[in-house]
Amino acid sequence: MITGDDELGFSDGRAVVRMPAEIDVTNAYEVSQRLRAAARRGPSVLIIDMSTTTFCDSAGVQAIIDAYNQAEVRNQSAVTRTQLRLVANAVLRIITLVGIDQLIPVYPTVEAALADPASGPAGSMGE
Repeated sequence: MITGDDELGFSDGRAVVRMPAEIDVTNAYEVSQRLRAAARRGPSVLIIDMSTTTFCDSAGVQAIIDAYNQAEVRNQSAVTRTQLRLVANAVLRIITLVGIDQLIPVYPTVEAALADPASGPAGSMGE
């Protein structure tokens, strides 16, 4: 379950949303709502922090794709575009198998994601 302000941080127009250790059908809706709420605030960068996530099923994957789609729709009319970035280690295999890394750049740490001034769809993890 995602609760508390420690799961969402904003700084300099950038947002970091920390994901739970496991994302599955039991909490994917909450994960999706957290990501949507962060994206609605219009950050220039939205980092999905899965650095402590050790399990992510298809419901979790769908929540990430939904966040990407929401950002893309918003970016079509927004003055400030939102760029999604993903931090993943233990669940990197599922992220690459389903092709999320082709949509959202993947980084090994939140610090690396924050330090990258701009990135394209390939991401820094796969390059």
